[in-house]
Amino acid sequence: MTNAFNYVEENGGIDSEEAYPYVGEDQPCRYNSSGMAAQIKGYKEVPVGDERALAVALFKAGPISVGIDAGLSTFQFYQKGIYYDRNCNKDDINHAVLAVGFGVNSKGKKFWIVKNSWSDTWGKQGYIMMARNRDNLCGIANLASYPVM
Repeated sequence: MTNAFNYVEENGGIDSEEAYPYVGEDQPCRYNSSGMAAQIKGYKEVPVGDERALAVALFKAGPISVGIDAGLSTFQFYQKGIYYDRNCNKDDINHAVLAVGFGVNSKGKKFWIVKNSWSDTWGKQGYIMMARNRDNLCGIANLASYPVM
């Protein structure tokens, strides 16, 4: 994720979704400053593996870019509830997502609210609730960072 933030900072900005729509496939960069939506001054990284620090950053800064292990079929076919699979590998980060919130359900189970990029037909309208404070499930706090505007 930090490579993307470095690019935006060095490039002088990033295009809007309207000017440069996401298509979900590798392609050459077509950045055009006339479609610029934002610039950043830099980025901050959440301490590796620190879910409490991730929650604080999310509360203070807003959505946080995170890397997770999304390789298990239980993740890929998630539909509802709080996701927890003890086989999810916190050291095998292979997918970038966006942590957008956190909470506690009526049974006292803590969770992260995470936005995926696999369309709004995946999960709960494109989102997943992932178990929070369960030994850094899927490595959610291993590669967490956010831009400084």
